Amino acid sequence: MAERAGTDQSGTPDEGNMSVREAGRKGGRTTRARYGAEFFQEIGAKGGKAVSERYSNEHFREIGRKGGRRVAELIARAKRMDDQERE
Repeated sequence: MAERAGTDQSGTPDEGNMSVREAGRKGGRTTRARYGAEFFQEIGAKGGKAVSERYSNEHFREIGRKGGRRVAELIARAKRMDDQERE
């Protein structure tokens, strides 16, 4: 991956410094090349198991309810915006 050229937030040349996003992407690709995609599946499963052991089913139900309410709010807001644009 080529180093990024440009300017930093102050407007001075950043001399090839990498953003956090670019560094994360590079690290993820390197890890995938070294250990394979299955590695991510395994660590994801381990993490999911650890979280499910740490929290009760009620915790996950509450998260689901909150997410459902938020989605409903976003849909309602989008419909209102759509209606306003049509007026």
